[in-house]
Amino acid sequence: MVSEEILNPVQLCDRNGTLNNEAIGWSRTPLTFCNLSGGFLRKKKWNYWCFTSDEALFSVTISHLDYAAVIFAYVLDLETLNFKEQTVVMPFGKGTIMSDNVWDSAYFEKDGITVEFVETDDLARIDVQWEDFHEEKPLQAHLVVDRACDFDSLNVVIPWSEKRFQYTSKQVALPVRGEVKWSAGTYSFQPTYAFATLDFGRGKWPYHSKWNWGAASGFIGDTRVGVNLGGQWTDGTGQTENALVINGRLHKVDEQLDWIYDHHNYMKPWIIQTPNSRRVKLLFEPLFERKTQTNTGIVKSSVNQLIGYYSGTIQLHEGDEIEITNLLGWAEDHEAKW
Repeated sequence: MVSEEILNPVQLCDRNGTLNNEAIGWSRTPLTFCNLSGGFLRKKKWNYWCFTSDEALFSVTISHLDYAAVIFAYVLDLETLNFKEQTVVMPFGKGTIMSDNVWDSAYFEKDGITVEFVETDDLARIDVQWEDFHEEKPLQAHLVVDRACDFDSLNVVIPWSEKRFQYTSKQVALPVRGEVKWSAGTYSFQPTYAFATLDFGRGKWPYHSKWNWGAASGFIGDTRVGVNLGGQWTDGTGQTENALVINGRLHKVDEQLDWIYDHHNYMKPWIIQTPNSRRVKLLFEPLFERKTQTNTGIVKSSVNQLIGYYSGTIQLHEGDEIEITNLLGWAEDHEAKW
């Protein structure tokens, strides 16, 4: 299975709000204008940032589900496994500003919480002030992602039908600098040992959805490596969100993956592999399990996100194999009725 590479700017939707067939495929840089319209209650938007270093993992998200905005942040100390997560839900997205494109900024402000994702030509600035985050003390994050490096990203349109589809931009192993501070400690992030990942999503989703997502970033020797992996939600669409980014250059994997893990004990090692080739052969060993459950009647979700380390091999199109050892990242099993 080989999907089409998109080389020119394109609109996600046609004038009726249905999927533009010319948008189906993938690109190395964001070329898709996400002009979502109609589809009441089905439109989903999110900007998910995650930052990793040897000391900590920090993540913050602004999302809008068409009937409510969901803002959440979490931080994990990788040595002590001290963890805290906070979430706020705002009916009809009050206090939230989100737009249609990867390079646009996003904002949320309400009741002692300020989250700003400010995009400029050469950087992305992530600023978070979350009062009473833990033990009546705030979370403060000030991080700057280098956009001037002009790294490739993985941009894919997943077509379930003309009325249900998703555009995703996965950007891994980006250089970042800054600081995250909360009651359990202060963590520094610098480009020599820290990495940023962006998951940007815009689409119209079916009510019931399942997916796997995995990502990892790090240095292997002097080589900067980023990995993005997906499963379930792309099955049968002719598209994948599987890729390796080496020193900023994208190597797409068009094959679907097998995700092998114990649904009764997510802390056991996972196997993620291409079933019919040697393109991807990875072992994921969890260090920490993040579990979230939501049940508000019409909206239900279950997330098991494992933080841990990847090892194994990924084969490039030219046949060369990249060996991965203890690359920090995550793998998740997610089911949503939303």
